[in-house]
Amino acid sequence: MKAAVTYEDGNIFQHFGRTEQFKLYDVEDGAIVSEEILDTNGTGHGALAGLLREAGVEVLVCGGIGMGAQNALQSAGIRLYPGVSGSADEAVKALVNGTLRYDPETHCGHHGHGGEHTCGSHGCGSH
Repeated sequence: MKAAVTYEDGNIFQHFGRTEQFKLYDVEDGAIVSEEILDTNGTGHGALAGLLREAGVEVLVCGGIGMGAQNALQSAGIRLYPGVSGSADEAVKALVNGTLRYDPETHCGHHGHGGEHTCGSHGCGSH
């Protein structure tokens, strides 16, 4: 399995569409066998699903994510585990062990509010 996590400074970045990096993990026989950082190079929102698909990603762990991006990931055949925060490495270990706590109802629906903000500043990813 190849898993990806929205990534910033060791932690899960809380706004999928604005992530600048993903950390990718190759998992075999219940163990993480390799890790790498994938830069998005300015790609955002729905186009990120194609970037992940091209990288062979099967599973994404993230914080907040909008419905358009969720639909794009579903179309790309990528399983989604949203509503996760904290250490990226620990989240993937929990995923592999079957103990990952996530919220399948997480939706980042603030697009169009106007102004700059991050999902984490208003709890997106935790509702």
